[in-house]
Amino acid sequence: MTTPANVPAPITGTELAQRAAAVRDEVGKAFIGQAEALDQILIALLAGGHALIEGVPGLGKTLLVRALSKALDCGYARVQFTPDLMPSDISGHAVYDPKTESFNIRRGPVFTNLLLADEINRAPAKTQSALLEAMQELQVTIEGHSFELAPPFLTLATQNPVEQEGTYPLPEAQLDRFLLKVLIGYPSRADEKRMVTAVSQGRSASDFDLSQVQRVLGPEEIVAMQHGTSLITVDDAVIDYAVRIAATTREWAGIALGAGPRGSLALVRAARAQAVLSGRDFATPDDVREIAKPALRHRIALAPEMQIEGQSPDDVLHALLAKVEAPRQ
Repeated sequence: MTTPANVPAPITGTELAQRAAAVRDEVGKAFIGQAEALDQILIALLAGGHALIEGVPGLGKTLLVRALSKALDCGYARVQFTPDLMPSDISGHAVYDPKTESFNIRRGPVFTNLLLADEINRAPAKTQSALLEAMQELQVTIEGHSFELAPPFLTLATQNPVEQEGTYPLPEAQLDRFLLKVLIGYPSRADEKRMVTAVSQGRSASDFDLSQVQRVLGPEEIVAMQHGTSLITVDDAVIDYAVRIAATTREWAGIALGAGPRGSLALVRAARAQAVLSGRDFATPDDVREIAKPALRHRIALAPEMQIEGQSPDDVLHALLAKVEAPRQ
């Protein structure tokens, strides 16, 4: 297999797993606990997808992204979404230069490698949709001109599920562009004790010291790892299993709107990255099952009776996964 001159040679095998583990260890120095959430963010990174992170305030969503950006040593930008945020505040705009009597393009924060869209549901749909082209096409159009984004490009968006006053639901088309929806819950008591000790000992500041997080990768190495992840072997039976799971969401009694083909693709892409974190060069049905909830929970809409009963998307997906027969390994 010949690699194009402008694309780094893929990182594969043991080296791929080791580098992924190194990133996990470095981020874990600042982001204490929540191992499952961290792994899911790494899966999105390896699969070249975007992630929506949901959790109540104070659980370290922003800290996780900041620590990740330092370990990856790549371009990083943070945008605080507010009701008055305009699309041009994200993508950029043209500025008239009276000296040259011409317009110059001023690039927005989206021109980076790692974009933190903080509290994304606080901006109206028009502003949220400014990210759609960047997330799907890896390019931005300003004043009729298209500009490519340098790889890797990863959007990590956060939202608060509790405080809904003054927020705007994300458009379904944008939700579907997120590879995974990562839920962050409260830490265990042991992790919370470690967290409080790390922050409060000998310091008056109320945040973690990120100086202990060291550089592990660079942009080219990330692209090479993403290339290597895309080469992970996925048996036809495993692909069929992923497709059957997504297709079942369209027929399930408790689901009003099921996942589309992008859901099947997300399952397979994420399963490859899950295999990397497990140190394997092939994906298994267990990889698909393990990543199914993060890959599908934001792609389905529950039927009204499920919502009345207090069922969550994860509850319904749990029942669904128990009924879809997995291939024998």
